[in-house]
Amino acid sequence: MKDQKEEIPKRFRIPDGLWEKIQRLLPPQQAKPQGGRPRNNDRRMMEAIVYVLKTGVQWKALPRSIAAGSSAHDRFQEWNTAGVFQKLWRAGLLEYEKIVGIDWKWQAMDAAIIKAPLRGCANRFKPHR
Repeated sequence: MKDQKEEIPKRFRIPDGLWEKIQRLLPPQQAKPQGGRPRNNDRRMMEAIVYVLKTGVQWKALPRSIAAGSSAHDRFQEWNTAGVFQKLWRAGLLEYEKIVGIDWKWQAMDAAIIKAPLRGCANRFKPHR
């Protein structure tokens, strides 16, 4: 049988060094009192989440060779609730600060607010025409 990891394109795989850092931020697994199916591999689920975030594919359209979309989405929700992604963002900023440096005294926020293209006056239905 093929190793499932082969099915994930290389650009979506998490390098070992990064995985060690991510793994420390994950919450401990909860024991299932009634047993059931074994929990999916955490690294596999994180790679599936990275795939969805990088490609923009819907969870249900996630290739089955990578992971079941519902399983990956459930894990995403679990880790989001546990604050894993906020911790990961913070750890990344702190590491970048150590290596390159961040001028914490100066920050800027950028945002764009635009009207929906089909809701504007120019595209509105005009019954008199």
